[in-house]
Amino acid sequence: MIRKFIMLSSLCLGIVTVRGQQEKAPSYPLITHDPYFSIWSGTDQLNGSVTTHWTGVNQSLLGVVQVDGKSYRFMGAEEKLYRTLLPAADEKRYDFTYTEQQPAADWQGVDFNPTGWNSDAAPFGNLNEGAVTGWSSRNIWVRRNFQLEVIPATMYLKISHDDNVVAYINGIEVFKRKGYTDHSYIYIPIKGAALANLKKSGNVLAIHVANTAGGQWLDAGLVTDVPASAKAPLMAQQKSVSIKATQTDYTFKCGVVDLKVTFTSPLLLNDLELVSRPVSYVSYQVKSNDQQSHNVRVLFSVSSDVAANHSTQEVQAGVPVIKGLNVLNAGTTAQPVLKKKGDNLRIDWGYVYVAAPATQQNVQYISTAANTLNQFYVAKKTLPKALRGQKLNLNTVLNFGAVGKTAKSQYVMLAYDDQESIEYFGTPLKAYWNSEGNRSFASLLEQSAAEYGSILKKCNTFDSEMYNDALKAGGKHYAGLCAIAYRQATSAHKLVKSPKGELLFMSKENFSNGSIYTVDVTYPSAPLFLNYNPELVKGLLNGIFEYSESGRWKKPFAAHDLGTYPSANGQTYGEDMPVEESGNMLILTAAIAKAEGNAAYAKQHWETLSTWAKYLSKEGFDPANQLCTDDFAGHLARNTNLSVKAIVALGAYGSMARMLGYTDVADEYTKMAKGMASKWMDMADDGDHYALTFDKKGTWSQKYNLVWDKLLLLDLFPASVYEKEIRYYLGKQNTYGLPLDSRRDYTKSDWVLWTSVLANSSADFEALVDPIYRYAVETSSRVPISDWHETKTAKMSGFQARSVVGGYFIKLLETNWKAIQAQK
Repeated sequence: MIRKFIMLSSLCLGIVTVRGQQEKAPSYPLITHDPYFSIWSGTDQLNGSVTTHWTGVNQSLLGVVQVDGKSYRFMGAEEKLYRTLLPAADEKRYDFTYTEQQPAADWQGVDFNPTGWNSDAAPFGNLNEGAVTGWSSRNIWVRRNFQLEVIPATMYLKISHDDNVVAYINGIEVFKRKGYTDHSYIYIPIKGAALANLKKSGNVLAIHVANTAGGQWLDAGLVTDVPASAKAPLMAQQKSVSIKATQTDYTFKCGVVDLKVTFTSPLLLNDLELVSRPVSYVSYQVKSNDQQSHNVRVLFSVSSDVAANHSTQEVQAGVPVIKGLNVLNAGTTAQPVLKKKGDNLRIDWGYVYVAAPATQQNVQYISTAANTLNQFYVAKKTLPKALRGQKLNLNTVLNFGAVGKTAKSQYVMLAYDDQESIEYFGTPLKAYWNSEGNRSFASLLEQSAAEYGSILKKCNTFDSEMYNDALKAGGKHYAGLCAIAYRQATSAHKLVKSPKGELLFMSKENFSNGSIYTVDVTYPSAPLFLNYNPELVKGLLNGIFEYSESGRWKKPFAAHDLGTYPSANGQTYGEDMPVEESGNMLILTAAIAKAEGNAAYAKQHWETLSTWAKYLSKEGFDPANQLCTDDFAGHLARNTNLSVKAIVALGAYGSMARMLGYTDVADEYTKMAKGMASKWMDMADDGDHYALTFDKKGTWSQKYNLVWDKLLLLDLFPASVYEKEIRYYLGKQNTYGLPLDSRRDYTKSDWVLWTSVLANSSADFEALVDPIYRYAVETSSRVPISDWHETKTAKMSGFQARSVVGGYFIKLLETNWKAIQAQK
């Protein structure tokens, strides 16, 4: 399918060769496969920061090149390391003495006697979120006595809290903050009198946390610095960066040698095995820049944190034997397979692998994080040994030998074997590449090495074609947004097969609540996958159909989700979105029919679709007070954009009925939808635009759901509706985009891109898209691009790394579908 669409658009629009693609992004994709195996660089310079998981937690990839004995760091940064003085609960069980009643004024002092207080194990908070001791009241006061073998020169409070907190050491305030850390730890330096007054015995850590809303949480300990054990390398000079659909390229000047590094995650959507295969390539090319010969070695160091939820978890690093490869791996010793679920989590089961062809001159070793560079500098050729501990590094040294003006190349593979990927209604499912459970990870690594050259060639071809197609469809800024979005959107999913053998493309609702298979996340992400492989869109819908058709979901409208990632055992979101999700499912099923030229998929689920269409025919036109996909904005009754969704969904149902030869049904629902559209125009009319709700004039909103009336050629709304709205929107833009509606200045960039497709001129399209591009390259929020941002400041409002940016591809989808239509 990928070739079909690319070739059509290239044929109709012509190819423009583009060397440099997108050069700036809020965060740069390095290793991108699924919600757990996803590593990014949050600075414009690859060596400007420690690389992180998309959640922001460090997952260090360190790169150092040594030229004639002089070392340059080109990737990542050396992490700040701590030694524990007083363990938090992520390392060792401990008890707080605590009360939930207002204590005496001197409760935080060394001499206070906590008579009548309780004593229980930390963390304190919601038991369903991992707390050991339940805490549900508004306030908690805790004390913890501690001793020190040696008074440290530096000390930090390591704390995770929700929400407002004040902390004391020996009665002296050391930290005060409003807000929360979302179960992650922050490190607060202890200074002044609090540090000076430390004693070897009789110290007290005292903390008060006030819960103002939502959940509660408290865990705390004390740490000190681990001094650097090796001389820091020089900084390589980054010359360029280029983000492509499947690759990120960097070039550096490392003294007298030039270095090119390419990260390739081959997410080619027409090849489901490759989409599922959790193997990325890191390719290196070196050459002299002074025409002389130089001895070159390159260190690639991977932290075991890639396989841990927290860096304090114990890991086992080993040296597996795989034919033709030099390999290291690491995983936690606990291996709690599929035991955790939630949003701000990393995987802590399965194993991370680093592999390099044995034919390359490479040396591998396992080290502590503190000793990695020392061992690199020594350059001993000893066999790697297994190691157990915390924060271990898997190190591969590529020996290029003498390098002159002719470039030399080598590569390393970084891979992850999660063993079990998803729990689906009680059944553990393996990744698609091993859905039958009869393939070894060793064989996958061998295959990936054998196919290195051919895969990179395919990626290079696709990256060029995708960018050029987007460039012709919407201009340079639009193409840049597509390059930024491609890997993020794809890798926010896990591809598996259901027990029935159906494809399941399981999304994670990243940093919005951690739901799995959320329908109103599927809806905006779908244009990317409709462009390149409609089978993946079926994979986005199959689970919701199964949920209803199995009888597990009994309501007459579509479910919101299938659970909390990675557990797809049934909806966990606390409130239904009846019109929203039913409309989404009907529209996307019709989009599959459009992409495939037949309604065979719709026919498989016709009874379920009919139930949802019937519901929308009664409840969709003038929606009751309910949530829609923009749930962060709150409930809204009589929402005109949600009404548009229902109308378009009913029209889409009528269109599918006609494709299936159900003429009576088609006539009934098409007539119904057109009648509703006419009525909508009267009721929503607000002079020079259409209102946010039917009953509140002087308001406005983006009517992005209209785009499917246009793309599916339903002809429910006249073009004058699009034109009227676009004219109005152009007068409402801020520096960084068109607000979502008249209530606030924030916007959703995926919806702005959808809205832009309503424009009938390239000038109006670009006028709406260009501010979103400006946001992407100017935002101070250095995370995988947030789809929810403030249009006056370019700061993220929330969300990050979500799949919904697949919606950026809607202009390319329109262009491709027009090209196909023109050939009929």
